[in-house]
Amino acid sequence: MSISYDAILADMITVAREAGALTLGYFRRFRDIEIGIKGPADFVSDADKESELLIRKFLFERYPDWSFTGEEFPPVDKADQEYRWLVDPIDGTTNFINGMHYTISLALRRGNETVIGVLYNPPADEMFTAIVGEGSFLNGERLAVSEQTDIGLMNIGTGLPTPGLSLYPGSYERLDAIRAPVGAVRIVGSAANSCAYVAMGRLTGYYEETGFTDTAAGILFVQEAGGIVTDWWGRGPEYYEQTGAMIVANKATHTYLIDKLKDVPKKEPKGAV
Repeated sequence: MSISYDAILADMITVAREAGALTLGYFRRFRDIEIGIKGPADFVSDADKESELLIRKFLFERYPDWSFTGEEFPPVDKADQEYRWLVDPIDGTTNFINGMHYTISLALRRGNETVIGVLYNPPADEMFTAIVGEGSFLNGERLAVSEQTDIGLMNIGTGLPTPGLSLYPGSYERLDAIRAPVGAVRIVGSAANSCAYVAMGRLTGYYEETGFTDTAAGILFVQEAGGIVTDWWGRGPEYYEQTGAMIVANKATHTYLIDKLKDVPKKEPKGAV
């Protein structure tokens, strides 16, 4: 079967907009949203579930044999496991339930490679897209990471780990050390959107311990926009895709963050010797 990435991208954009319209209905009355708690500082709403079901139905109708991994329901393994969708129906649920910007993230994996990414921010109507080898785009305009090299002007994104739940002790001490010399640290509230902001230069870099389903599309955006993606110790996707400890950044910010994080005990993937 001949695969057209352009046609698949068009379908992904369509369903992202449909999920955006659905979730915006909830977002506009965010004070009335019923909230569930999956764990400490980990929330879910009916909108998350409905968005994932909408996306899954749309994609299965067009690509019935491809597998699917989402945030809200168990994975679906179909006949063709070479192709797998990675979907976060609302990335930044805490933002969402408080009336702040959130995103809808879709990635298509072929084997161990992300080949297409789509990220939609419905409140801002920002659609980030990428096909591997063809560049990253925001609403059709090509993206490039920031050229900033001055540490005092770096703008670095991260998240605030919940005490006791972080993969690594000392998160706040590291944050303080990272923050002191740079221009600013910003918490966007969506890992996927943070990656997209690096791709377009709103952030010079971003580091966090987070899930790969959230960030697969965003990582592709950064790579296609000329950025660097590694784990905290400079290692490749076989590490950060499993451990969640990732840096996405321009070259100078990547060097800075690697230096600041180098003494953290290394997290190894499951199954590593």
